[in-house]
Amino acid sequence: MGSIHTIHGIPMAHFELTPSHIRPIVQLALEEDIGSGDVSAALIPAETRAEARVISREDAVICGRLWFDEVFQQLSHEVEIEWLVDEGAQVKPDQPIVQLHGPARALLSGERTALNFLQTLSGTATVTRRYVEALGDSKTRLLDTRKTLPGLRLAQKYAVRCGGGHNHRLGLHDMIMLKENHIAAAGGIQAAVQRARAQFPDLKVEVETETLQEVDAALQAGADIIMLDNFDIPTVCEALERIKGRALTELSGNVTLDTLPQLAKLGVDFISTGAITKHVRAIDLSMRIVNE
Repeated sequence: MGSIHTIHGIPMAHFELTPSHIRPIVQLALEEDIGSGDVSAALIPAETRAEARVISREDAVICGRLWFDEVFQQLSHEVEIEWLVDEGAQVKPDQPIVQLHGPARALLSGERTALNFLQTLSGTATVTRRYVEALGDSKTRLLDTRKTLPGLRLAQKYAVRCGGGHNHRLGLHDMIMLKENHIAAAGGIQAAVQRARAQFPDLKVEVETETLQEVDAALQAGADIIMLDNFDIPTVCEALERIKGRALTELSGNVTLDTLPQLAKLGVDFISTGAITKHVRAIDLSMRIVNE
């Protein structure tokens, strides 16, 4: 599915999107919307051709061109698409984004599904860009989480990269993260880390901690990354003093645009937040068709 790149020496999830990732998601979305047939588009003569243009109604980072294109290609190979902006480009209100030309029925049937992908992924990229900008020139890197829309994991993580963020693990298969329930079920941090090292020696191990005592235990167990979950700022500072570079650090919980500038000054390696994928608001885009 993908390859690995590193940040601060730790492998981070990285993947290259292929048609095999995008095609089935788009097909499912079209089946959901069109069902047995678009009865409204059927009112238009089959030979009618049209032009269409998509315009942004607000400031946004555009993301999702591959999904948008795939929608119309599945409906008709006669649809011609001309993008007026690059993927990851910042656009302004009323700025044209893409022009289409082809069978009117295909343009009408694909409009909502194509815009749903483009609006949602642009929303993810836009909010990610804002979070990254709030970090300023800090060494701290912004990570996403697994709190993504079901079925759109790869799409949203791709959008995070478009916005300038970085991907944490893709799923439960490519990195070991020991959260409170894993630790409880395993009988403690030490036992959980030992089992992780024994069963999956090639994978990095991250331990979620909620107290300074758990930070000490994670250090003693030899965790590669220690997550400081919902720590207040004085406790984060104390935790960093105890860790002293013996493990990488990730801060999570109560991360907002307002708190990021202050958090960026603490010196943690990573800040992760589910807000950039979980609380996403679709960008307001509009598509208008003009008959030839």
